[in-house]
Amino acid sequence: MSGNEKWKKEDCRPAPLSRRQFLGGVGGAAVALTVGTASAGELAEDGAGVLSEAKRQSPEMARAAARREAAYQIRYQAAKAHRKAPLVLHTSNGDEDRYPNRIGNYSKGLPHNSFGEVDPDAYGTLLQAADTGAAADYAAIRTSGGRRLTNPMGGLAFDLEGVDAWDLAAPPAPALASAEQAGEGVELYWMSQLRDVNFLDYEGNPDVAAAVAELNALSDFKGPRVNGKVTAQSLFRDPLPGSLNGPYISQFLWLPAPFGAEYIDRRIQTQLPGGDHLTKYSDWLDTQNGFGAFFSRPDPERRHIRNGRDLSEWVHNDVLFQAYFTACLILGSPTNVFDAETDGGIGAPFNPGNPYFAVRNQAGFVCWGTPHIKTLLCEVATRALKTTWHQKWQVHRRLRPEEFGGLVHQQVKSNRYPGILHRDILESKAVSRVLSKNGTGLLPMAFPEGCPTHPSYTAGHATVAGACVTILKWFFDENFVISQPVVPTPDGLALQPYQGPPLTIGGELNKLASNIATARNVAGVHWRSDAQASLHLGEELALSIIRDQKALFPEPSSGCTFTRFDGTKITL
Repeated sequence: MSGNEKWKKEDCRPAPLSRRQFLGGVGGAAVALTVGTASAGELAEDGAGVLSEAKRQSPEMARAAARREAAYQIRYQAAKAHRKAPLVLHTSNGDEDRYPNRIGNYSKGLPHNSFGEVDPDAYGTLLQAADTGAAADYAAIRTSGGRRLTNPMGGLAFDLEGVDAWDLAAPPAPALASAEQAGEGVELYWMSQLRDVNFLDYEGNPDVAAAVAELNALSDFKGPRVNGKVTAQSLFRDPLPGSLNGPYISQFLWLPAPFGAEYIDRRIQTQLPGGDHLTKYSDWLDTQNGFGAFFSRPDPERRHIRNGRDLSEWVHNDVLFQAYFTACLILGSPTNVFDAETDGGIGAPFNPGNPYFAVRNQAGFVCWGTPHIKTLLCEVATRALKTTWHQKWQVHRRLRPEEFGGLVHQQVKSNRYPGILHRDILESKAVSRVLSKNGTGLLPMAFPEGCPTHPSYTAGHATVAGACVTILKWFFDENFVISQPVVPTPDGLALQPYQGPPLTIGGELNKLASNIATARNVAGVHWRSDAQASLHLGEELALSIIRDQKALFPEPSSGCTFTRFDGTKITL
């Protein structure tokens, strides 16, 4: 089964659910709802009474009352449509029940024993909170060290636009003992070994060739292929339309961005080569227990993104929807107005479905214009986080690659988990390299503090990427070709013209989503399946918001057509 086939859009959509399944699947997580008892007839009668009274006062009051009633009906009908949709059953991979010592699940920040295994009573307090949803139970979770858990109640929050956070599902993550999880683990170990190799140098690099050979030999690996094989061109990429074309990095992470009267120089503060973290067992164990000293080795020069270390550092410090807001600035600004060196605008046209293409005397602004686009990027980003936080804390609680590395280390060193981890990871050449270099089998981390203090599945960066890129494809013409693409010089200090096949907006936006999602994998804090499932989850969330918003616009529109992550077309 290919990556595209596995992460079909149906995986994120509501599935039919019986009342028995609903009560059992939610697991008792409390959501306090106060439901009014007025019937639809009573609501309609009440609205009619307000309108009648307003008419008696004045025509102006009548118009105001009619407007308020219209606003109410739009909100009511949207809520009613969401209420009538089939309920969703959220299913985990079963590791939490499979391993009583909880080695298959996230536990960073809770107390652990000397093997890095979580204290079972402390984990029980996390389960208690997830079961009840009570703030007091979340406050009673037993943590260790100085780091705090990252907003485990975030997935309980509601929104008034788009589908509720609980009404989108992600497929079960690969199980701890599966060949698929082992394959993802092997990829992560290779990512850690290739962080300092420039993406533009992958062809012909012997370490890249070794990674490609091992990934091709795995029992189960879902990465994209060229002619049936993982290649230097497809390595660490995602199976999204256009993502295999041209350079690894999207143009929207390289082109300078006009920002009003200013412009944004895209060179970043990165880290010096070779700075891997948590490879010493005592440091790793301290970090699991919520301790650890944070340090870094910043590069004194700012550089354009060239390799996995640069890309990891970008997603270490980015603002939630920064990549997509910057892409919007580049898309919506004219090209080369003053200086080709500093003006990265490409003058992209709107999606042909924009209603103002058919209007000669008006242009979009509040609706269907640039303020609408930029605001909506922020709106979907925050809602995407609520959706993915519910998956993280209330459903899956998947272990981080950092924790998985601890299991790999204990198994290769002392055979502590016989018969659990798949041989593909235990016999991996990448793991052998790490063991030889560091003396441990721990996954080398790009961040000094290791992974964040929230579970791995689904991924926040990737869900936001899926949502925001969907908005940009809805607004802009995905078939438009970028006229002056660039690549960085080998030292990353400057940009130079790209020579190669045409690059379209749609392909480069998909690549942007892939870059941001996969960068978290390159850093060692997420899995391939985290990124893949989350991109589709974010896409579904954005589509639900677009569907809700279409009733709000006064302009007649037949809809905007664009390509989804699975390659199918949709018109909204």
